[in-house]
Amino acid sequence: MTNSPFAPDCLKGRTALVTGGGSGIGFAIAQALAGAGAQVVVASRKADRVAEAANVINAIGGRAMGVVADVREPEAVQAAVANAVDTFGGLDILVANAAGNFVVPFADMSFNAWRTVIDIDLHGTFHCAKAAYPYLKASSYGGRFIAITTMRALEGWPGCAHAAAAKAGVMSLIRSLAVEWGPDGILCNTIAPGPIGGTEGVKRLYEEAGQSTGVPLGRLGRGEDIAQAALYLCSDASRFVTGTDLVVDGGRQRGQRGGE
Repeated sequence: MTNSPFAPDCLKGRTALVTGGGSGIGFAIAQALAGAGAQVVVASRKADRVAEAANVINAIGGRAMGVVADVREPEAVQAAVANAVDTFGGLDILVANAAGNFVVPFADMSFNAWRTVIDIDLHGTFHCAKAAYPYLKASSYGGRFIAITTMRALEGWPGCAHAAAAKAGVMSLIRSLAVEWGPDGILCNTIAPGPIGGTEGVKRLYEEAGQSTGVPLGRLGRGEDIAQAALYLCSDASRFVTGTDLVVDGGRQRGQRGGE
C-alpha cells in the first residue's frame, strides 16, 4: 500500500466492494481503501485475478476477500454484495469500476460491440446501485457510491462512441442517485481519470492507436492518483460532496481545449 496523506484508520470499520478490482485502477483503489482500514471485497470476472489481488492486500496487512462476478449479470452482482454483507456484516462503500472498451469507428461498429460495452459500463453500474442500495442506506457511516467515468464522454470520443455513450449515461445516473439518495445519507459521485499508465485503457486507446495523451503535467497518471481521489470521496472529508464529477486527469481536458 502506498503512502497516503489520509490517516491509516480513517475508514476503519467500513466495508467496501470494488468491481473490476483485480487489476489496474480498481486494484489501486482496493489497496488504498484497505490501507485506510476498510474491509475490502475485490470483484472481477476472473477467479485467479481476484484471489491474487486479495492475497496481496492481506499479505501487506489489509483485510480483503475476492469474489467472482460479471457486472453484466444482476444476479452475480447481488451475490457479490450478499457475500460482502455475510462476511463483514454490512456494506458502506461500492466503487463501480468495471468497464469495457475498445477502439472501433462507429461505421464499423457491430451491434454486439455496442451492446457489450453498454452492458458492462452502464448496465453494470445500474446493477451495482440496485444491489447495494439497501445496505448503503443502512450504513452507520453514511453510504458511498462511486462510479469511474471519463470526461471523454462529454467531449466526443471518436473511435469509442459506445464507451462515450455508456459513461455519459453513468454520469447522468449518478447525478440522479445523488438527489434521490441524499435523504438516505448516501453520497454518490464519479471519478474521471485521465490516461493512467500500466492500464489496458492506455495500451489500447493511446499506445496501440498511436494517439497522444495530451497531459499538460507531462506524465501519465498512476493508479494511486485515482485511489487517493477515491479515498477522499469515501472519507468524512467529503461528507458534503455529492452529485459531482471529480476530474483527475493532469489537466488533459483543459490542455485539449487550449489547443483548439
